[in-house]
Amino acid sequence: MTAPVIDLNADLGEGFGRWPLTDDEALLSAVTSANVACGYHAGDPATMRRVCALAAERGVRIGAQVSYRDLAGFGRRAMDVPPEELAAEVAYQIGALEVFARAAGARVAYVKPHGALYNRTVSDAEQAAAVVEGVQLAGGLPVLGLPGSQLLAAARSAGLTAVPEAFADRAYTGRGTLVPRREPGAVLLDPDAIVERSLGIARHGSVRSVSGAPVAVRARSLCLHGDTPGAAALAARVRSELLAAGVELGAFA
Repeated sequence: MTAPVIDLNADLGEGFGRWPLTDDEALLSAVTSANVACGYHAGDPATMRRVCALAAERGVRIGAQVSYRDLAGFGRRAMDVPPEELAAEVAYQIGALEVFARAAGARVAYVKPHGALYNRTVSDAEQAAAVVEGVQLAGGLPVLGLPGSQLLAAARSAGLTAVPEAFADRAYTGRGTLVPRREPGAVLLDPDAIVERSLGIARHGSVRSVSGAPVAVRARSLCLHGDTPGAAALAARVRSELLAAGVELGAFA
C-alpha cells in the first residue's frame, strides 16, 4: 500500500517592521511550503526578503499569501473590492514577492489567499475569478484553497493547478467549510486535538465537524497557522507525528 503524501503549509512573515508575529525560522524547520505575507495584510519588504532567503536555504516552497489591502485589520475584515482592482492587487503582491524569491535563488511556487479574501472566495464566484485573473497576470501558478470552493473551481477552469487544503487547527461545519473565527471554538488550541486531526486528515481524509459528525476532507496540503500560541513547537510535533505514522511529507509545487 502506498504511503499517503501531504504538504505542510504555514503563514509566515506576518510581522511588520519592528513588530514580529510568527517564529519564521522555527516554522521553516517544520513545514514544506511557506505562505509569505506580501505587505497587504502583514509583512514588509525587509521581512519578505528575509523569509524568502530562509525558505530557499531550507528547500521550502515559497507561496504568495495575497490579501485584501487591510493592514489595520490583518486582512480579516470583509471588503468589497471591484474585480479589476482585486486582480491587479493580487498580481502586484505576487510580483513583489517574486523579486525576493528570485534574489534568494528560488521562485514563487503557488498562491493562497489570506483571511477575509480566502473566506470570500469559497462562495463568491466573482471575487474568486478576480483572484485567478490576478494569478494569470503574474504568469499562472498553482492555487491553494478550500476543497469545493469557487476559488479552486475558477482555477481549474482557467487551466491552473487547483490544490485542496485542510486546516489542522480550525473547526469545520457539517458542509466542510470553516467555522467563522468570530464564533466560539472556531480555532482549536489543544495540541493533542490538533495532532489527532492532522493524522485523520492525512491518513483518512476526514475530520469531525462541530456537530460531531464525520466530514470528508480530501486535501493535498495541511495548514498550520503561524500566529497561534506555541505554533512553532506544535508544527514540529505535527510533523514528527505524521512521519511516525508513516505519512510522507512533500511539497505539492
